[in-house]
Amino acid sequence: MSTLGNILWIILGGGILLFLEYVIAGCLLCLTIIGIPFGIQCVKLSGLALLPFGREIVHVPTASGCLSTVMNVVWILVGGIVISLTHLIFGVACAITIVGLPFAKQHVKLAALALTPFGKAIR
Repeated sequence: MSTLGNILWIILGGGILLFLEYVIAGCLLCLTIIGIPFGIQCVKLSGLALLPFGREIVHVPTASGCLSTVMNVVWILVGGIVISLTHLIFGVACAITIVGLPFAKQHVKLAALALTPFGKAIR
């Protein structure tokens, strides 16, 4: 079922566009030394944006701490809120119809990761 959901996500849900946007942003962020950790998080988001069905976000206890918190605060201030709100708006738009509810759920999952990506992993 997750394979069918991922195929429909790529075709109808805009998964390929989200993937390309996150990859391009990640590559641009990796051009500077300071932006490399943020670029890595964009690449992590791109993988989930391309194939979100059948995957989950888990909290990594070894990666959490002061550095992870500081990086999440910087991420939120620089653009995390905008990215997260965009996914929430798309989620609400998908939730208008019953057919779009699975896509809305995936957008909410992406919004949660887009708000605070540091200290989390995708399984």
